Amino acid sequence: MTATDPHKKLREHLLELLGPGGAHVSFGEAVANLPAKLRGAKVANVPHTAWRLVEHMRIAQEDILKFTQDARHKSPKWPEGYWPKGDAPPDAKAWDRTLRAYKADRNAMIAIVKDRKNDLLAPLPHGDGQTIAREAMLLADHTAYHVGQLIIIRRALGVWDD
Repeated sequence: MTATDPHKKLREHLLELLGPGGAHVSFGEAVANLPAKLRGAKVANVPHTAWRLVEHMRIAQEDILKFTQDARHKSPKWPEGYWPKGDAPPDAKAWDRTLRAYKADRNAMIAIVKDRKNDLLAPLPHGDGQTIAREAMLLADHTAYHVGQLIIIRRALGVWDD
């Protein structure tokens, strides 16, 4: 007989937040088919380009994931360590590398949440009260915020239809 998972519903809710769907546009939808020439385009009265947001999301997600996994992880210096230096991808392949890394790290966090051996509400031994559930919610919240900004940029650039 297998033990029941005391966090079954919480796990389901977190996986919904981390996955596509729900009440918001997914990361994948927000970055899909954005023309290369517009990835570094500036929009009036918007502080970031699509590239800067996407790379920032990747860096922040990697930091959250590594913090969750590894007590020895050192976070980047705030704020400069969380943002790319330029407004546009530094080379033709940077966008795709960032999207692949983002997806891999997202899948790694999903695997942590799915793993029934992980107590979602136990404080991480190396934190100051953070839990896997808290880190997963932080990741989902951060992503949703910046996906909204990506949609605003895409609308202003004329490459988003509702």
